[in-house]
Amino acid sequence: MPGTESKPGSGIRTFSTRAFIKLVLQPSRDARFSLHTGPFLFEFQRHGLSVQEFCSGLDGFFARLPKDFRYAVEIRNAALLALQYHEVLRRHGVTHVYSHWSFMPSLAEQHQRMGTFTAPFSVVRLQTPLKMTHEATKQRVEPYNRIVDELPEMRQDTVRIVRQAAGENRTTYVLVNNRAEGNALMTIQALVESLRD
Repeated sequence: MPGTESKPGSGIRTFSTRAFIKLVLQPSRDARFSLHTGPFLFEFQRHGLSVQEFCSGLDGFFARLPKDFRYAVEIRNAALLALQYHEVLRRHGVTHVYSHWSFMPSLAEQHQRMGTFTAPFSVVRLQTPLKMTHEATKQRVEPYNRIVDELPEMRQDTVRIVRQAAGENRTTYVLVNNRAEGNALMTIQALVESLRD
């Protein structure tokens, strides 16, 4: 995420709004670019922060951001899927990114832990098969010209999340990576067909 800064004496990284607003939000606003995009997505790799430390930093960060943009948070640490995390996102109208990624729980389990959506929109990000590293996935699916292995549970969970969000009048953004099944366009087509059914 642009603009992290060290908190003196603590060794903990805190979130800085100043750099993000200057380097990302203001240019986007000046160019009216936000009219053509979805939410800004903040991806947090696995780290040693406690749920309280992480959520405190997140809370302060979003409290200082302009409210005329949409924001989403993707975590890579399943332990953070806690009530405090849910409440911080809900308070600021930020969505959790339902991420189908190597070391996260299934999309259905993430949704169960979250309990409810936290924003007027949702984001699903389909990246890699569960329990498979980025590098192993890359070798498995290159050159990305076909579906190597369908992931039925991933597809079903995605469709359920999209349908529930739509039933609550929430927009859903589904981001699909080639590494999920081998070819993102074919995965998207399969999801569209399932949603039509």
